Amino acid sequence: MDSVLEIPEPVSVCDVPLDERTVTTLRRHGNPSGPRLVLTHGNGLAIDLYFPFWSLLADDFDLLIYDLRNHGWNSVGPQREHNIPTLIADHDRILGHIERVYGSKPTAGVFHSLSALVTMMSLTDPYSALVLFDPPLCKPTGGEEEFDAAAERTAAMARRRTERFRATDEFAMLLSFQPALSDVSSEVRELMARATLRKCADGQGVELRCPRHYEAQIAEYVRSFAPLLDLEMLACPTKVVGADPTLPYAYLPTFNLSQAAAIDYDFVPDATHFLQLEKPTECAAILRAFLQEQGIH
Repeated sequence: MDSVLEIPEPVSVCDVPLDERTVTTLRRHGNPSGPRLVLTHGNGLAIDLYFPFWSLLADDFDLLIYDLRNHGWNSVGPQREHNIPTLIADHDRILGHIERVYGSKPTAGVFHSLSALVTMMSLTDPYSALVLFDPPLCKPTGGEEEFDAAAERTAAMARRRTERFRATDEFAMLLSFQPALSDVSSEVRELMARATLRKCADGQGVELRCPRHYEAQIAEYVRSFAPLLDLEMLACPTKVVGADPTLPYAYLPTFNLSQAAAIDYDFVPDATHFLQLEKPTECAAILRAFLQEQGIH
């Protein structure tokens, strides 16, 4: 029988107010005396899903993890407020709350996909370093039209997702047939089911924690915000870790490759957009090496 990935109880938990009606649940794991890492996730996912990756950092780092609004542990609010400007404001409030509650110390942000984009769009400068896994930007051989088409395909796929299932086991089994998750272990697929589904209010089965129309809406927003990024404007040392660029739908970190000199870029061979789930050991090693170079260890 496959082993089950069990997430340990957090060291502490607190709710961070995002607006008058919305909170996100901030959890602390790891070593409170270590350097601080702040982590969250990609569109439609949940930070608990990344446990195979961030658990490798728990002995040495003070881990503060949270879910984006309408994801993971959080309740679902109005769809009209599910957009990138709101997520940017949420990010800034969460970082301010961490500073007030846990104090000041060297802090690195560790973000994947959508949350990497959100962090790069923020006007605050709270980090000593950033490690960004596969930000949703453009292929070097493509232009904005190709990127727009890819965003439209992603949104259309999200809108076609099944929202309800009889049980988490059913969802985990279906994940095994998705090519994008073919290199993810059965234990991680089972964790994905637990992390991204919740019991239905009527007690009949389970449903997506982040509704499919919310996920699709964000995919459409991405194409409007990605071209605004200027990697040369990032205020702290930044490492971008990409998927294998020889694989389909693997994106390098910029529209303009002349900007590549502005950041420290690497990729994980044979890894897709879900690189932290497929190759957690390799991703953690890259992060550790970069932070050690920055004197954060």
